Amino acid sequence: MKAIWFEESIPRYLLSKTLGNIHHSFYYNVFSCIRYGDFLEPKLPGPKWVKIKTLMGGICGSDIGLIKLHDSPATSSFASFPFVIGHENLGVIVEKGEEVKSFEVGDRVIADPTLSCRARDIDPPCEKCQNWEFSQCFNFNKGSISPALMIGACRDTGGSWGEYYVAHEFQLFKVPDKITNENAILVDAFCSALHPVMRNFPKDTDTVLVVGAGSIGINVVSSLRALGSKARIIVLARYKFQGDFAKHYGADEVIYTRGLEKSKLYKKIVEMTGGEVLKPVLGKPVVVGGADIVFECVGSDDSIDDALRLTKQGGKTVLVGLVGITKKVDWTFVWFKELKVAGTNSSSGEIFRGERKRGYEIALTLMEEGLDLSPLLTYTFKLDEYKKAIQMNFFRGKYGLIKSAFVF
Repeated sequence: MKAIWFEESIPRYLLSKTLGNIHHSFYYNVFSCIRYGDFLEPKLPGPKWVKIKTLMGGICGSDIGLIKLHDSPATSSFASFPFVIGHENLGVIVEKGEEVKSFEVGDRVIADPTLSCRARDIDPPCEKCQNWEFSQCFNFNKGSISPALMIGACRDTGGSWGEYYVAHEFQLFKVPDKITNENAILVDAFCSALHPVMRNFPKDTDTVLVVGAGSIGINVVSSLRALGSKARIIVLARYKFQGDFAKHYGADEVIYTRGLEKSKLYKKIVEMTGGEVLKPVLGKPVVVGGADIVFECVGSDDSIDDALRLTKQGGKTVLVGLVGITKKVDWTFVWFKELKVAGTNSSSGEIFRGERKRGYEIALTLMEEGLDLSPLLTYTFKLDEYKKAIQMNFFRGKYGLIKSAFVF
């Protein structure tokens, strides 16, 4: 099958890491860890697995971070090489194991990519999986398949940047007929925002600040409003097209940060939320006051530093962006303001309308009820256009790109 995969190679890694700073093409050219061509089709790892022919494979910010080699080496303990990239997925079942009961060949499905205990045939599941905390599983490196947090980082499962991938029955969700492919492929990105929103849901009297208006930041806004939040939502966006989407999905105010000095940005936030901006002897301004909850959706040193400074005393900073090793974040404000800092990983089990549901199930329910995220899918590509796709994702602002996917 045709696929795009990540190859573990120290020489390629070092070459890309060094020359990628000179020209971005070194992150995906012939000398990089990213390869395109013929790759062996994955086989069913067991009787509870299905093989899926890919319809669409989403391009996630974490995939772009992988290509740019931004990930912490710590995560390599939970991957197995070489692996076909792509965890955002949509496809049709073409083969199933003899113990698969709830799905049939021909079903259109999405798979929650998380490879927790049930997907690894570990019985009994770990205490986290028993409590529906699948993203906190203790066994991502154990069980019947190779180590990996999810599909798209496991050599045994394939990924959605290939023509076929496999998934365990536990991971699967049928896509209702009324939900389009363009909405279904966005379920994973939506759930990556839905999970932290549901775990850190604001009071209606709170002011929420969303740092970053890419796909995840906009989906934080859409999650809040889809779940009925009446909190005031302020979004920091770099580009007008991002701000327009944020407003469309329910943001009350948008502040455009491109070219805006920190002192002016902080002053705007304080004018909206109350408080004071102070000037220290050295460094960035200090904010007394700020937002009740800040969802940081970028993952850069600068954005995390802003998020901590702009969270009010006793408030909460939620790190949604995939932060790795930080070098320029001033963590003083965590102890000085007595902040609560929360992390988040993928999606998990949540309490939804009084019942325990998995994130993908909640997302599909909201879509059936009218949530339309398809406008966020601003570009699609054929698989052999991967270099163009990667380049455009490197420079999303230039192309007005929010979300993109490969179409098979």
